[in-house]
Amino acid sequence: MNVLILLVSLGIVTLGAEVLVRSASIVALRAGVSALFVGLTIVGFGTSSPELSASVFATLEGSSDVAIGNVVGSNIFNVAVILALTAVVKPIRVGLSAVRRDLGIAFFGSALLLVPFGLDGVIPRWLGALMFLGLVVYLVTAYRADRAATASQQDLAEHEVRSTLSLEEPPKKVHVWYDATYVHVLLVVVGLGLLVLGAKGFVGSAIEIASSFGVPQDVIGLTIVSAGTSLPELVTSIVAARRGNPDIAVGNVIGSNIFNALGITGVAAMVAPQTVSPEMLRVDVPVMLLSMVVLVPMMKTGNMISRAEGACLLLGFGAYLAYLLIARTGGA
Repeated sequence: MNVLILLVSLGIVTLGAEVLVRSASIVALRAGVSALFVGLTIVGFGTSSPELSASVFATLEGSSDVAIGNVVGSNIFNVAVILALTAVVKPIRVGLSAVRRDLGIAFFGSALLLVPFGLDGVIPRWLGALMFLGLVVYLVTAYRADRAATASQQDLAEHEVRSTLSLEEPPKKVHVWYDATYVHVLLVVVGLGLLVLGAKGFVGSAIEIASSFGVPQDVIGLTIVSAGTSLPELVTSIVAARRGNPDIAVGNVIGSNIFNALGITGVAAMVAPQTVSPEMLRVDVPVMLLSMVVLVPMMKTGNMISRAEGACLLLGFGAYLAYLLIARTGGA
């Protein structure tokens, strides 16, 4: 039964990603913002909603290790697996200049998780509020900058989005409701809902399957939970890349990392102060930061992340996963 739920959930997530990518791109076109901005915000933040739910629930249950571990594990998984697999499926053409600001914000927000080194391993409520405020400031600034940048390129943006999605002007016989913007906004919400629903079923069944094989709970939290809650990002990025829209694929990952670091950690800390384990501060957070740093030379090389570079990221994640399974659990 759990295997069946796992497969059905994967199908739901795939359908949700397909609906989300297509409708979000159309909304971006009509709202006068870039596909990259939509990927960074609507898609990136929306696909992170499972992480938000998991971390807040873990906080209410008094398990801050799971809440913060979910954030750190998801950010590592986003880059070292999702972006890597997307590049292996289809090389991602994106220059560093296009995402320099956003990648910097993602790195800075993630680096704030090192602050507990000087606060006895605790993220207090005031720091959580400051992180959440930083997210709001980033959103406002990014929106204004994107509107200014795309205002003079609206015609070009329309052509690019329509060509990459193979969209054509609806024929006159098509009903007006089909072409209405609010319909696509509604489809974005439906797509996000399918992603959340599918991810929830996937995580629950995966945990049951792993537990039946005797996998320790802490390893399940750092691997299956973080990977399962990142499933929407994985499917969405691959679908976007296959449709020839790398801006949404990259924006989805970077936007998700920003939301995880500043939004989810901020909300969780405001609910209750978060305790970060010394092992996580020494190993996992630095690994998370390193995963983002290595993107800089990759994006500088030919303005793209190649299949070989994606494979290298996957190998790096494999080494980190081996460390979790052996060093943390004694090979259990």
